[in-house]
Amino acid sequence: MKVCETALGRFALQRLPVSRDETLRAWDAADELLLAYVAAELLPSFTRRAEQKILLVNDQFGALAVALHKYAPQSWSDSFLTYKATQMNLALNKLPDSVAYLPSTEEPQGDFDGVLLKVPKSLALLEDQLIRLKPHLLPQTRIIAAGMTRHIHTSTLQLFEKILGSTATSLARKKARLIFTRYEKTEPQPSPYPTSFYDKTWDIHLSNQAGVFAREKLDIGARFMLEQFQHLPQARQVIDLGCGNGVLGLVAQRQQPQAQLLFVDESYMAVASARENYQQAFGHQLADFVVGDILDGLQKKAVDLILCNPPFHQQHVIDDQVAWEMFRQSHQQLAAGGELWVVGNRHLHYHSKLKRLFGRCQQIASHKKFVVLAATR
Repeated sequence: MKVCETALGRFALQRLPVSRDETLRAWDAADELLLAYVAAELLPSFTRRAEQKILLVNDQFGALAVALHKYAPQSWSDSFLTYKATQMNLALNKLPDSVAYLPSTEEPQGDFDGVLLKVPKSLALLEDQLIRLKPHLLPQTRIIAAGMTRHIHTSTLQLFEKILGSTATSLARKKARLIFTRYEKTEPQPSPYPTSFYDKTWDIHLSNQAGVFAREKLDIGARFMLEQFQHLPQARQVIDLGCGNGVLGLVAQRQQPQAQLLFVDESYMAVASARENYQQAFGHQLADFVVGDILDGLQKKAVDLILCNPPFHQQHVIDDQVAWEMFRQSHQQLAAGGELWVVGNRHLHYHSKLKRLFGRCQQIASHKKFVVLAATR
């Protein structure tokens, strides 16, 4: 836990997953710059109105929601961890939970006086969000985005210009920058998402919402793991953990039609994509789909097999803490003799982590970039 000094107060903030040796903060300089501007320029203009509606977009760990809790903002995000972290940090500061949480798969409610947006890693997600925001904007709506300078590109600004209206940026401060957009009412346009592609090798159609990783083609890590599926053990219960569009679970279900599948991800768009792809592949729903914080809160079962292509970053930050937590919770969920199959970049050294946690870990396959490992409980 670290203390964030903002223009709107001093708040204790914690990242998720929680780490005893936390070196990263639950906010960045872009949050600080945005809150400083909001306090000096945006909120004073609100005092003349009886009611103000603020929408927060991509507020990763709730730094914005905690600072602006008095205004009962809506928080719109694709991340379940955003909502869990926001609630945790409000409680940590003994503040009421006045935030209305809105998953990315739902639409914002009403019109907004202010939209405060953290620039996401995915340009596709940003495009989808800006298009879906348009019906909820008024000519006087203040639209302010924030990001670290290295993450704001010409293509980022072009999206704001193309979809919403004239756009300008602030000077950089602590390597962060603000984006100001003036909404110019134009004809609404449909979002181009979800998109889909067909993978000939695996004879599979995959539909992908805007926020899903590897949205245009099968990522090489997942492809390499699928090539090893002839070695999968027979299982009655299988979890596709961090499922993304669900390709690992889909192929496993095809190979083992009697297995009960569970697809889990902290991304609402990922789980929606996995559900759609499963229904398209099998025409009925035998599987379960959960948006959640890894396996936390799920009923403990003696699972036979967990498949995992773990992320090694949270938005723009490279961090293996999520992967380590996935391994730890998988160990708790597996039956004796159950296996966790993992694919990852060789340089991440997952083998040593898994061996330390499980005791038994074998290499199934490797090439110059990726390795597939099986850890047995």
